[in-house]
Amino acid sequence: MADSGVAAPAQAADYHVVTRGVHHLALTTEDMKTTTEFFVNVVGMPLVHAMKVPEGVGTGPGNRGNPPWECIRHYFFDMGNDSLLAFFEIPKGEKPRSDRDAIGGMQHCAFSVTAERFEEIQERLTRHGVPYDGPIDILPGMVSIYFRDPNGIRLEACCHPAEGENQGVIPKVTQTRAEAAAELETLGVDTGWIDAMTEVLPAER
Repeated sequence: MADSGVAAPAQAADYHVVTRGVHHLALTTEDMKTTTEFFVNVVGMPLVHAMKVPEGVGTGPGNRGNPPWECIRHYFFDMGNDSLLAFFEIPKGEKPRSDRDAIGGMQHCAFSVTAERFEEIQERLTRHGVPYDGPIDILPGMVSIYFRDPNGIRLEACCHPAEGENQGVIPKVTQTRAEAAAELETLGVDTGWIDAMTEVLPAER
């Protein structure tokens, strides 16, 4: 498990995570110019790669899940901590805006920011006339703001102000076994299932 720089709670047993984190989160837009300006100038995510998808992987037999159009734009932005935010440009008018509450949809995307950057992103949004909600207390010690990109995608910036520049995510949200079990019981499952699902959680904080 990658070192987050923040001490994790004592675990019931050593465990490993198969994945390393987000390589890239791929979203869609019908206006790449406006989307690029927003994430570079407003949010502060540098553009690091701009390309068109190669011929044959849109409508041809080489498609393995790409949007079904040939040679569409696919841009990548640095969202920090060695991870990327990506956008495919869908031809204008070909698809409706998605319902973020639809089953299988992306309800929102939350970014972790340091205490200093939390203030900065609010200033950037205000300077560019982008409305946002918050700061709102979400969990003990955690505050968030919410805003939308030009595509209507709901975004969140999360911060633990007391942690300053040494933000941690997993340690701050990890529950004890009993805390998680109290909710899992509402699924109507047996204790064996709950024990299996909470195996790595600490018995106490």
